[in-house]
Amino acid sequence: MWRYINGGISRRFLSTSCSSARGWWDHVTPAPKDPIVTVNEAFQSDPFPHKINLGMGTYRGDDGKPFIPQCVRDAEIKIQRCKLEESNCSAVKTKFVEECVKLAYGNDSYVVKEGLFAGVPTLSGTAACRLFAEFQRHFYPESQMYLPDPTWSNHHNIWRQAEIPVKTFHYYHPDTKGLNFSAFLSDVKNAPDCSFFLLHPCAHNPTGVDPTEEQWREISYQFKVKNHFPFFDMAYQGFSSGDLDKDAVALRIFLEDGHLIGCSQSFSKNMGLSEHKVGCLSVLCQSTKQVAALKSQLQLMSHAMYSSIPFHGISLVAKILSDPDVEALWREEIKVMANRIETMRTTLRQYLEKLESSFKWEHITSQVGMFCFSGLTPDQVKQLEKVFHIYMTPDGRISMAGVTTSNVAYLANAIHQVTRIHEEALSSCYV
Repeated sequence: MWRYINGGISRRFLSTSCSSARGWWDHVTPAPKDPIVTVNEAFQSDPFPHKINLGMGTYRGDDGKPFIPQCVRDAEIKIQRCKLEESNCSAVKTKFVEECVKLAYGNDSYVVKEGLFAGVPTLSGTAACRLFAEFQRHFYPESQMYLPDPTWSNHHNIWRQAEIPVKTFHYYHPDTKGLNFSAFLSDVKNAPDCSFFLLHPCAHNPTGVDPTEEQWREISYQFKVKNHFPFFDMAYQGFSSGDLDKDAVALRIFLEDGHLIGCSQSFSKNMGLSEHKVGCLSVLCQSTKQVAALKSQLQLMSHAMYSSIPFHGISLVAKILSDPDVEALWREEIKVMANRIETMRTTLRQYLEKLESSFKWEHITSQVGMFCFSGLTPDQVKQLEKVFHIYMTPDGRISMAGVTTSNVAYLANAIHQVTRIHEEALSSCYV
């Protein structure tokens, strides 16, 4: 209890009472650092002038600098002409969600025409995932979330913070450096009916390994048999093929097969808006009554988490997606970004093969999107950092956005050197 004297708290009583509070935080220990944050911090502290950062998750141009598409600059000019009013803000947010759903499922999709989706703007894709995890916990408290092995490391943190138990399903095959499709399907079949699964529709992070269209159809069929719920985290739409519609084929197959779907979208990478934190969470529904109910719940939960997100970023994305001229420019610029990454993949592989390494590097070009799962070991990654000032996450994930025409030869030689040491060490074991 507090002791009040003449309308105030006694200073002597406050001092005595709070003395026991000095140990309130003694039991709090530092949280483990995110591996991507750790890599970026190490890179920033390195004074070497020719260091290379391959841990980034956002796109860079061939000059190694953040890239702002011209479509964003054009949209900026257009929205500056609009009068900012509270009623206009609400309309833009509604338009933003509708355009995001069109981008995911297609302009002519029945869910768009009939309005069978509940959605809200979010603080990039991370908050969209976190909001859905909260929604899942609230309405399916006994459920679990199945995550691909591997997946973006923050997925584990997001569902853990929401107190949703996490399980993993097979995805990547370390020997083939491709998709472990048979094990993937086996896990889908063996999971309890009505399970929640998180899927990457394109440009899988961190592996760069995507199912084919035929494989997506089989996955969708097995989900239908088991009545699983698919939650798609779409952070890199456009980076897999250079075509926004092709990169959404997984969602459209699932929609065609009659699934209800959850979808997280981020525009940090494909529009260069990482500092604006623009994202969207949408959930498909069976009726307009469900839409009203789900939207109200998502709005309530999002307001408790972050109230609202900065309006400027929403305005930019809404304008780009709804203005035919600006959207057409964006689609062209996505192709340019995807083509640059594909060119760097080809060039890196060519340089490595010219060095006559006994290692196989086909996976550099068979994988797609922003990332290459190189197959480098944690020790080799450490050697790259220590000797060559090249930084990447310990699992060997290379952000291809950090590879440029000016550093690709140096990178290839460095990878060759650390893998050759490993190769010679293995050879000595058999002498």
